[in-house]
Amino acid sequence: MIALRMLLIAGGIWLAWHGISLLLHDDPADLKSIAFWFVGGILVHDALFAPLCAAAGVGARRLLPRSWWAPVACGAVCTVVLAVLAVPVIGRRNAVPDNPSVLDRNYAAGLVVALAVVWILVALVLLQPLLRLDRLKRFAALRRKP
Repeated sequence: MIALRMLLIAGGIWLAWHGISLLLHDDPADLKSIAFWFVGGILVHDALFAPLCAAAGVGARRLLPRSWWAPVACGAVCTVVLAVLAVPVIGRRNAVPDNPSVLDRNYAAGLVVALAVVWILVALVLLQPLLRLDRLKRFAALRRKP
């Protein structure tokens, strides 16, 4: 266990050193941009996103039955990740008319389909106990009939 921990620590230190050494070769304008996005990302997360997630979690815990908490939380996390990943391509800002292979799909429709799949799966997980109970009732009724 200690050897594994030491290996993980050494790997982390090596990856940090490698990342810093790559940054040292960038010009100052790129370093300023990296620092801006790094600090901005932390501030947006801590000042906006984390409190909103905490408030949504508290509200959902008050409104939803206990057995729904985990599937709905999983669906919410998937929704946020898919939405954040889709932000750069939804507006098709960088689409190039001369090159149809750049942003060549309807990404908004793809996002809607992906979110529909996520929430259908959440609904199936939530309905699973009801479907299992119904199956058990039918089985019990069949066993009672002579």
